[in-house]
Amino acid sequence: MTGSHPVGGAGRFAPSPSGDLHIGNIRSGLLSYVRARQTGRRFLWRIEDLDRVKAGAAESQLAVFAELGVTPDEPPLVQSERTGKYSAAIAKLAADGLVYECYCSRKDIAQAPSAPHAPPGAYPGTCRSLGEGERESARRRLEANNREPALRLRTDNRKHHIDDVVLGRVDALVDDLVLRRGDGVFAYNLTVVVDDAASGIDEILRGDDLASSAPRQAYLSRLLGEPEPGWVHVPLVLNEDGQRLAKRDGAVTYQQLRSLGWTVEDVFAWMQQSLGFGSDGPRWKSVDDMVDGVDFARMLSAPTVFVPPADS
Repeated sequence: MTGSHPVGGAGRFAPSPSGDLHIGNIRSGLLSYVRARQTGRRFLWRIEDLDRVKAGAAESQLAVFAELGVTPDEPPLVQSERTGKYSAAIAKLAADGLVYECYCSRKDIAQAPSAPHAPPGAYPGTCRSLGEGERESARRRLEANNREPALRLRTDNRKHHIDDVVLGRVDALVDDLVLRRGDGVFAYNLTVVVDDAASGIDEILRGDDLASSAPRQAYLSRLLGEPEPGWVHVPLVLNEDGQRLAKRDGAVTYQQLRSLGWTVEDVFAWMQQSLGFGSDGPRWKSVDDMVDGVDFARMLSAPTVFVPPADS
């Protein structure tokens, strides 16, 4: 591996172990590693296994990156082993009067009148100011259907912003986001904030489809007394229809590409072309070449379309 290991900060890659990684996931993970090495940070790995999990997927994902020359600097953090930490974070927020029960279904939220200028999907505040009698009635209604209330964060319902290395200023409304779902699963926005703080993550690189959630996470970090990380949101890899790349789009996973004859060198050559550095010097053959060759100030800002190779 290239670069020094610092005393302090870190970057991370945090895939869900729901199956094999496609080439777009891999590009984001490699860029996270590259950014960490270029800036003297540790590179960490997190297994986000609170929801959909496929047996053996986490180990397979780590093995793919090892074959590409990348291993994390510390053992992976596993979210399913940290539920007590998430409960403690909610308890801290609740002690400050910032948590309330929500009894709404997705259908309820979709059908409720939205606040003026609120983006689609923003929580309309239905359960925010219910009286105790109304809450008790709603709890009984859920219990009759074997459901539990979700827990939401009481926010200021205002726009907040983050400053991103690639995108610049990103503004988004911070509505009353879910902290724990009605099925008991802790919500993404909570878990990533708690885990990033615990791991010393001070810069987050990920796909730009997640940029709109960054102001929410920065807001929640401040409420929990944690420092806000830096942000690097990179362009996505799309399919031929201009949609986010998915495993249904043909030979898009590392294993599929290898079975069609791609080598590790071919993977890095594609990374070089897709990021806009194809005319820069010699062809990339390894992750060290990628660390040396990526310039985030010059990287293509537009998404890349991946055309899967045909099975010959």
